[in-house]
Amino acid sequence: MNVNEHDGQESQAGDGVQVSTGSDTPGAVPEAAIPELVIISGMSGAGRSTAAKCLEDLGWFVVDNLPPALIPTMVELGARSQGNVARIAVVVDVRGRRFFDNLRESLADLEAKHVTRRIVFLESSDDALVRRFESVRRPHPLQGDGRIVDGIAAERELLRELRGDADLVIDTSSLNVHELRAKMDAQFAGEEEPELRATVMSFGFKYGLPVDADLVADMRFLPNPHWVPELRPFTGLNEEVAAYVFNQPGAKEFLDRYAELLRLIAAGYRREGKRYVTIAIGCTGGKHRSVAMSEKLAARLAAEGVETVVVHRDMGRE
Repeated sequence: MNVNEHDGQESQAGDGVQVSTGSDTPGAVPEAAIPELVIISGMSGAGRSTAAKCLEDLGWFVVDNLPPALIPTMVELGARSQGNVARIAVVVDVRGRRFFDNLRESLADLEAKHVTRRIVFLESSDDALVRRFESVRRPHPLQGDGRIVDGIAAERELLRELRGDADLVIDTSSLNVHELRAKMDAQFAGEEEPELRATVMSFGFKYGLPVDADLVADMRFLPNPHWVPELRPFTGLNEEVAAYVFNQPGAKEFLDRYAELLRLIAAGYRREGKRYVTIAIGCTGGKHRSVAMSEKLAARLAAEGVETVVVHRDMGRE
């Protein structure tokens, strides 16, 4: 991203926001701090939400249905974030009705400030869009008292010029969700394989299964340290408790084989465009066995390059 200098002058960015473009101006934003900007738009039902979610999973800061007049403001805030918001994606669509007319003005404003932006336009055939709206039994946002096809026609006319200005047009007529994500990955993920982020969560079965778990493993096949008086007060974070758990028959074998299984599953998740997985490890109370196993499993995943967070949901509840 390049923001050219203009002799230390400041430019007005929508709604009175000042964007400093000169390096000599006190408090001016360095060119290197200007975030990347992608504007996602297109036909309702063509997959804008999926495209936005894909960028979010790739680490972009995504704002859905932002009034176009506020896009320069978002760029300014990103530039002032000290590198914390380096890439911004904004979803703009006809849900913003009265704001949509401001889009061209905002794009011109960004161009005047020499802020580079890309427009991704999601397209689809009338037949495909009608089928999608009928499948979810929702009206098209522009159909009013008419038919779905009337809303689609009105939207096409409204978006005609924006489509012509788009840097990337993706026709999703024959694409499923995974194929659309793959196209977005190909454009924005670079050469690196998309990351998989894992949450390893210990829990106690007596407090209920985690509702957000993708995978659940049961550690109740191992002897419970609760029945060892000297270990009972401690948790699975304690070295003595962990050693007790992993000295039991089957504990190390489970860790090795489950980690191997997760490698297989993780490869499939990446192919299918899934970026987040929650692995729940349970025991009776969520204090000893599940905690010790979660810590070891998380360390194993992290060593294999999976970004991993450990959560002990029920530890301390007893």
